[in-house]
Order: sequence, then C-alpha cells, then structure tokens
Amino acid sequence: MMKLRFAAASPFVRKVVVVSLETGLSERIERVSTSVSPVRPNEEMARENPLIKVPALTTDDGTILYDSPVICEYLDTLHDGPKLFPPSGAARWTALRQQALADGLLEAAILVRYENLRPQEMRWQDWVESQMRRVRGALAALEIETAAGALGGPLTIGQITIGCALGYLDFRFANEEWRMRHRQLGVWFEDFNRRKSMQLSAPRES
Repeated sequence: MMKLRFAAASPFVRKVVVVSLETGLSERIERVSTSVSPVRPNEEMARENPLIKVPALTTDDGTILYDSPVICEYLDTLHDGPKLFPPSGAARWTALRQQALADGLLEAAILVRYENLRPQEMRWQDWVESQMRRVRGALAALEIETAAGALGGPLTIGQITIGCALGYLDFRFANEEWRMRHRQLGVWFEDFNRRKSMQLSAPRES
C-alpha cells in the first residue's frame, strides 16, 4: 500500500487526495498524519523529504515522491480512466499552466498565512501586501479564464488545483471575499465544489 504524508489543512495535500478519489486510487493509499512547521524541525519528515513539506508519497516499491504536481502525475499513470494530465497538445499545456497558476496563488497565500502567525510587532506588512497582490492577480487571471470557457471540458489537474486553491482562500482568507470581484469564477467554483471528491477532502484544522 502507498503511504501519503497527510495534513488536513494543506491545500497541496488536498490536491493529491482529490486526484486519488477521482481516479479510484484512494483505498490504495494510507494517510499518515504529519505535522510540519516553518519554524519547528521534523526530523522524521526530513528523512523522507529534505524540503520538510507535505505531501510526500511513498510508492508500493518504496520510492518517495514530492511535491504535489509530481505525486498527482504519478497517480494519474496508475488508472485506466480519463487522464487528468492530458497527454499532449494544447489541452496538456492549458492544464499544466492552470496548475502552475493555482499553485502560485497557494504559495503566496501560505506565505501570508505564516507571516500573520508571527507576533504583531514582527510582521512585515509590505511583504504581506506583495504576496496578496500575487493572490489577487492570479484570481483576476482565473476570472478571465472562466469567462473564456477555459475551465470547462473534461476534468484536469488544472481544474483540481484551482478548486483546491479557491477552497483554501475560503478556509484561511474568508475576509478576502474574492467572489465579490470575480463573480464568474465564483459561479464556477460553486459548481465544482459540489464534486464528491471536493466534499470528502474539505480542509479542516488538524
């Protein structure tokens, strides 16, 4: 059985969980609850992933894979259904670009999350605003993608990553109220979030 280093609040772990559910592989993966922090060492995790980040996946043959794009693409090779990573052509580059955009949104949002966990007198507000500009720029780009119909069609890793990114904003940045500025994206997410895989993987505090 494969082993997934798991944290219930991580949107990158959620990506992997959604892929495992969508591909029917969930029962082949044991979830191992793992706590990581930017300031506290986890030597056990470091032996598996020198970046000390979740997710990390131990495959059936003992190979350890990280991070989420690599793990998701690996899982996509293990099933016979429609592929979440289109094999070639424009569809593939669209899916990978969308994944990169949503991953970048998440990376910026998580940096803000970490900064806001620091004592008030130690927070760097210019840094927070710089990262939030990236988040808002990504949202604006996703609104354009939605209006152009680029989030439609067969399920891809791009759509999954976008869904997980928007779910993370709702979880950690509810005051951002991103739907007010990006109404078409909000409608898309409301529909996408009804998928069983999204409902079963909703983020929660560990």
